[in-house]
Amino acid sequence: MMITRRLLNGALIAGALAMAAPLAPSWANSAVPFSAEAFKAAQAAGGPILVEIHADWCPTCKAQRPILDRLTAEQKFKDLKIFRVDFDAQKPVVREFGAQMQSTLIVFKGAAEQGRSVGDTKEASIAALLDKSL
Repeated sequence: MMITRRLLNGALIAGALAMAAPLAPSWANSAVPFSAEAFKAAQAAGGPILVEIHADWCPTCKAQRPILDRLTAEQKFKDLKIFRVDFDAQKPVVREFGAQMQSTLIVFKGAAEQGRSVGDTKEASIAALLDKSL
């Protein structure tokens, strides 16, 4: 009886997950760890780019994450390339971008920087920043 109930519950959960997967947008973006080669290739392609200077321990970065997830799931950002720079482990890269602290967001259109923000957790202003990359 107990095994049957577990099997039934497992099957129900698996079915629900399988049905929900197609509802997620196929263009939903996720950040990839920064590499100079991939960043240069994205710049050469001329598309929109977001660089996140991020630290796992940073409360502001944690507050930005769901906002960025919502915004970058929008269809208009389907081509946005997102690179995450580890504030603690990638200090030379942080300096190259001229970032003074974590929670810095920098947008590019190709090779040209279009804007940046530091410590922003307001959805409207982050959306306006991302729009500058288009």
